Amino acid sequence: MYGWIWRHIPFKQWQLKSLVSVILIGALGALLWYKVFPAVEPILPFDDVQVETTDQDGGQLQQPSADPSQRPSTQSSTQPSKQPSKLPTKTPSAPQVLPS
Repeated sequence: MYGWIWRHIPFKQWQLKSLVSVILIGALGALLWYKVFPAVEPILPFDDVQVETTDQDGGQLQQPSADPSQRPSTQSSTQPSKQPSKLPTKTPSAPQVLPS
C-alpha cells in the first residue's frame, strides 16, 4: 500500500514526495480525529460502567449505614482491641555511605 502511494505521488524528487506524504498522513489523522472517532464514540462501551451488587456467594451486599449505632459489631466491647495502631511507625535505617 505504501509503495503504491509512493509511486503515485506526482513528484520525482524524494523531498517533495516526503512532504506530500507527511501532508497526506496529517490529513488522514485529522479526518479520523475530527470526523470518524466522534461519529463512532456513542457506540463504543467506554462509558458503560457496571458495578456488581452481589457478593461471590450470590447474596446481596449490605449497604453501609449512615448511623454508626446501626452498624454490626465485629468484636466484643469487653475485650481489648487487637487491631494494629494506625499511627505511622519509624523503622531504623542503616547509615548512608556516600562515595568519596
